[in-house]
Amino acid sequence: MSSSRKAWNNAVKAIIWVCVIITVALLVGLIGYIMVRGLPYITVQLLTTQRSAINGTIGILPNIIFTIYLILTTLVVALPIGIGGAIYLTEYAKNRRLVSIIEFATESLAGIPSIIYGLVGMMVFVQGMSMGSGILAGSLTLAIMILPNILRTTQEALKTVPQSYREGSVGLGATKWHTIWTIVLPCTLDGVVGGAILSVGKIVGESAALLYTAGTGYKLVTNYIQALGTSSGSLSVMLYVYYQEYGEVDLAFAIAAILMIIVLIINFMAKFAKTKLKKG
Repeated sequence: MSSSRKAWNNAVKAIIWVCVIITVALLVGLIGYIMVRGLPYITVQLLTTQRSAINGTIGILPNIIFTIYLILTTLVVALPIGIGGAIYLTEYAKNRRLVSIIEFATESLAGIPSIIYGLVGMMVFVQGMSMGSGILAGSLTLAIMILPNILRTTQEALKTVPQSYREGSVGLGATKWHTIWTIVLPCTLDGVVGGAILSVGKIVGESAALLYTAGTGYKLVTNYIQALGTSSGSLSVMLYVYYQEYGEVDLAFAIAAILMIIVLIINFMAKFAKTKLKKG
C-alpha cells in the first residue's frame, strides 16, 4: 500500500472515530443531564399520589397507569393487524404490483408527522365517532402510527426464513397455514417481539398525537373500561403540560428522567428478548 493511500486510510479512520466519539458523547451527555436534573425530584409521593390542590400533592400515579393502558390497548389493536398484514404480503400475495403499492403506502405512513395523526385522530375518533378524549381514541391513533413499524419488522423477519422450511413442511403434507403457524412464525418470533418492544418505546415517548386524542387528564381512574372514555394524560403529555402550562421545570425533569429510564429498559428488553429467542 502506497504512503498516500495509507494516509487516506488513516484519515478516514480518524473521521469515523471522531463521529463515534461525538455520538457517544451526545448520548451520555443527554442521559446524564436529564438524570442529574430529574432524579433528585423523584420521590415516593410523586410516584404514588395524584395531583390535588386540596391535599397539596403533585403526583403522577394516574399518568403512569394511563401510560400502561395506552401501551396495552395500542398493542392489542396494532399487533394482529400488523402481523396479519405482513403474513399476507410475504406468504399469500401474488400480485407484486399490489405488494409494492402497499409497501409504499406503509412507508409513507411511517413518514407522516405525529401531529397530523393527532389532528386526524381527533376529527375521526374523538369527534366523528363520538369517542371523546380518552385511552381508546389515543390508542387507535397510536395503533395507526406504529402499524408501519410492526408490519415492516415482521415482513423482514418472515423473509429471513429459508424457503426450504416451507417446501419441506408442504412436502410432508402440511397445509400452507399450518406451515406458517408452526414453522415460519416461530422462526420469526425474535423479530416480531423486538419490533413490538421497540414500538412500546414509541408509544411511551409520543405526546403530540395524544394531546388531541387522549387528553391531559390527571384524575386517577383505576377502572380500565371507564378510562377508555376519560381524558387521560400520558407521562410524555404531562411532561409538556407541567413545563409549558404550569412552569414546573423540576417536575418536568423528574418525568423526563422516568421516561428515559423506561426507554432504556425497553431497549435492553428488546435486545435481551431477541438474543434469547434466537438461541431458543
